[in-house]
Amino acid sequence: MDLRHRRRGRRDSVTRTARILADACPRPYWTDRVRPSGEADPLVGSARADLAVIGGGLTGLWTAILAKEEDPSRDVVVLEAGRIGAGASGRNGGFVSDSLTHGLAHGTAMWPGELDELVRLGRDNVDEIAAFLAREDIDADLRLCGKTVVATRPHEVDALAASYETHKAHGEDVTLLSADEVRKDVDSPTYLAGMRVRSGGGLVDPVRLLHGLAEAARRRGVRIHERSVVTGMSRRGDGITVTVEGGVAHARQVVVATNAFPPLLRRIRAYTIPVWDHVIVTEPLSDAQLSAIGWSENQGMTDAGNQFHYYRRTPDDRILFGGYDAIYYYGARTDAALAQRDTSHGLLVRHLYETFPVLDGLGITHRWAGIIDTSTRFTPVFGTAYAGRLAYAVGYTGLGVASSRFGAQVALDLLARRRTERTQLAAVTGRPIPFPPEPLRYPVVQIMRHQLAREDATGRRPAMLRALDKLGVGFNS
Repeated sequence: MDLRHRRRGRRDSVTRTARILADACPRPYWTDRVRPSGEADPLVGSARADLAVIGGGLTGLWTAILAKEEDPSRDVVVLEAGRIGAGASGRNGGFVSDSLTHGLAHGTAMWPGELDELVRLGRDNVDEIAAFLAREDIDADLRLCGKTVVATRPHEVDALAASYETHKAHGEDVTLLSADEVRKDVDSPTYLAGMRVRSGGGLVDPVRLLHGLAEAARRRGVRIHERSVVTGMSRRGDGITVTVEGGVAHARQVVVATNAFPPLLRRIRAYTIPVWDHVIVTEPLSDAQLSAIGWSENQGMTDAGNQFHYYRRTPDDRILFGGYDAIYYYGARTDAALAQRDTSHGLLVRHLYETFPVLDGLGITHRWAGIIDTSTRFTPVFGTAYAGRLAYAVGYTGLGVASSRFGAQVALDLLARRRTERTQLAAVTGRPIPFPPEPLRYPVVQIMRHQLAREDATGRRPAMLRALDKLGVGFNS
């Protein structure tokens, strides 16, 4: 009888979340906050450039801008398969992190000898992004408000205390909070402790950021072609010919900034996989609901698990709630139809209501998913091809909103064969362990998901993950 009641309760819950999601708009909330812009013409016929950038997301646009700032006479063209920001760059939660190592704990485990340098470069990178937006008068709702990390399971309380000590040791503006203290700031019955980090990043509107960067690139003379799907590349003389549907671009140098989408270079196909990350956005909260929750500092929030949620208030007082259920599809599928997954979006709805019971029944206006280009070490992968005429920066593993600019700098350094502080980092010169090919890849990823969930549930690191830690695989983030 109890089992039947539990099953009926689960069915009722699924039916309820399906009703709540039924009218949600299947596109990113951020696209509603920008004025529709005219579509840039696709590349048709033949074009020449000093630098061709493949991919019109954050890495690609920063590459184009920084290349023109280095040399205003440089002829730069950006080739985007869809619309600017159609990929992960415009489909994320807008969290700005100064970490280049997917967190201090991971950086300590992977590159202890150069962590101080990586921390400094990451902080400088965020400062330079903020300064650029101010100079260019780009209104992207950037707020360097930091974040709060919360413990929602008893074993996470001690882990958060250890993380606090690590942050403090590296000069972060950080406060460890008891359950009562964190709930005075943001009130949720699920919070057992918190860590308020006031340094280290903040929040941004990613689509406004993309539009602002695209306009800044155009002002510098960068040519942007949308709907220009690159189908191949080949060596030609002292340059590279990039073939698109309908034309070709002959460039002296190329930067590949396609990230989660099928790699154009065989050598990087094993280094990253596309993982789908799901997001929902609520209707605007009432004054009473806002008062009940608090959240007066309006910072970003994450919980402390391996399978974590991230959430934030939007400028019009909605709540964006995402993460947790990251999905890899067999064969590295990236087709657009996969952006709507009732199971994952329904899970987010239930977790939102559990986090904030006062919002139970609040409507959901938007639901979508974005693709995270995940590497086995959880940090970007850099390199060159075609005798140094091509550079790539891929694999940001969910932290590319800010670190994409650093990736663009590295790519340009590599093309120029510059020996810089960046290019000497082991985090840049090293290579991650490759993912196995299919049919092994899919079951391996599922096993890893199970192992991470097991650690979240028990607080104990499974032996398999401990072994992978020793190999430099990034499941200790």
